[in-house]
Amino acid sequence: MQESDTFYIIERDEWKALNEHTRLTLTDEELESLRSLNDRISLKDVKEIYVPILQVLHTHIRYYDERQREMKILLNQPAKKDPYIIGIAGSVAVGKSTLARLLQTMIDRAYPNRKVDLITTDGFLYPNEVLKERNILDRKGFPESYDMKRLITFMGDVKSGRRNIEVPVYSHKFYDIVPDEQAVIDQPDILIVEGINVLQLPANEKIFVSDFFDFSFYVDAEPERIEKWYLERFGLLLDTAFQNPTNYYYDVAMGNRKEAFDMAKEVWQDVNLTNLEEYILPTRFRADMIIHKTTDHYIDQLLLKKH
Repeated sequence: MQESDTFYIIERDEWKALNEHTRLTLTDEELESLRSLNDRISLKDVKEIYVPILQVLHTHIRYYDERQREMKILLNQPAKKDPYIIGIAGSVAVGKSTLARLLQTMIDRAYPNRKVDLITTDGFLYPNEVLKERNILDRKGFPESYDMKRLITFMGDVKSGRRNIEVPVYSHKFYDIVPDEQAVIDQPDILIVEGINVLQLPANEKIFVSDFFDFSFYVDAEPERIEKWYLERFGLLLDTAFQNPTNYYYDVAMGNRKEAFDMAKEVWQDVNLTNLEEYILPTRFRADMIIHKTTDHYIDQLLLKKH
């Protein structure tokens, strides 16, 4: 095992050896339902990569519970469990959503007596109408396109145990916040927060989203690979968008396919790659664990922060 000043650097063969006895039952059908549009994941990945990740989380959660219990005794506070919050960051199209849904399922089964919820920070994007008013629709996903104060308030409300917190809902189908629709987060024991911006340090804020995390992941890959996955996903979206005139991509899907891909490549270069290089990638080493992917989303290396 290699080490840096702050991380254990673990190759896949070393990492998979950590799981010798643990069994977690998942079917191919269940795994397929958790997988993002063009992500690659197998039951072998679950056994070799994700079960050891769950074991790491179990260690951290156990010590978190003990520390919370001892602190409440010291401060003469009522015994109650504060929620454990997990953050997942990384570029668009890198596989964050698959990791988030898989972790939710695995943690839910590992802790049957705990409530495990999942949100994405997409719901905290400003509506397209607001982005247009501010002339930043073409910077959607950049830090200024999010209502960070609302997101930070939400995180504080979760940590403090507030009931029935309403969260805006974002639709990738319509590429916008869904009007008059809310998700409700009601005192989860464990909350997973997934989004490109969760490890960023937004300007003019004294509190950051990551201040509320008890453990955080960064899903990593070389930009040229992420671009390939982004364009693959775009093609799959076009293959279904033509069936529904209300779909955001309908007009693009009905037009010239080469022109559509030329547009997608421009969006990658001008928006997603710029956002990745300037705002997302610099947050990588703030994570507690970095999951590195290579060709076809194959995880070849994991970096675990020393604590």
